[in-house]
Amino acid sequence: MTKPYVIVFNGLSLDGRMDFTSKGDPQADIGLYYELSARWKADVMLSGSETMVTAFAGQDEVPLSNAPKELHPLAVPLVAIVDSRARIHCWNAIKQQIFWKEAVALVARSTPRSYLDELESKNVDYIVAGEGKIDLAVALEELNTRFGVRKVLVDSGGILNGVLLRAGLVDEVSTLVYPTLVGGTSPKAFFVAPDVTDAGQVLQLNLTHHEQVRSDGALWLKYKVLH
Repeated sequence: MTKPYVIVFNGLSLDGRMDFTSKGDPQADIGLYYELSARWKADVMLSGSETMVTAFAGQDEVPLSNAPKELHPLAVPLVAIVDSRARIHCWNAIKQQIFWKEAVALVARSTPRSYLDELESKNVDYIVAGEGKIDLAVALEELNTRFGVRKVLVDSGGILNGVLLRAGLVDEVSTLVYPTLVGGTSPKAFFVAPDVTDAGQVLQLNLTHHEQVRSDGALWLKYKVLH
């Protein structure tokens, strides 16, 4: 099997914080972020359960509409959501979003059978990969085999980013750096993972693209991960 090409892309403040956009920062241009995202022409957007639970809070009981949806011009074919702990129940709301055609859940063998039954009842496809936790390497290969996924765009928080980066599964790192400073001690960084214990764990990157994308100095940076 073949692993798809994986890009991690996030909007950040200059000090690497990802939470400033949720606070209504007037400098955070979400439209620009998604316009840049579309340039990769990814086959799937990969997201974590925390991101989706937060985004769709209170929408667990939304009924599934039978009306055809008109896809957004920047829509991706598929959204894949990591959810081994059976946290997401708002699948109807997720499926009706115009930013992707279909949705798939990534689960583990430890995921309760009752949750798989729920997914099946809502016509949500799923991939079982790993025992207690999702084996993301296996899940990525299965996305390639079953859905023809060649390019994955990770649109999630620092925890999923950290798992992918530490596992050596990321090929490209991209950031849209806004001219802001946030500060703070909560784990809202782009890369959340255990502290390194030796220099060999530090990931080395090679800058492949840099561009000022707004007059205020917002920068789009792209790096290749050196494995």
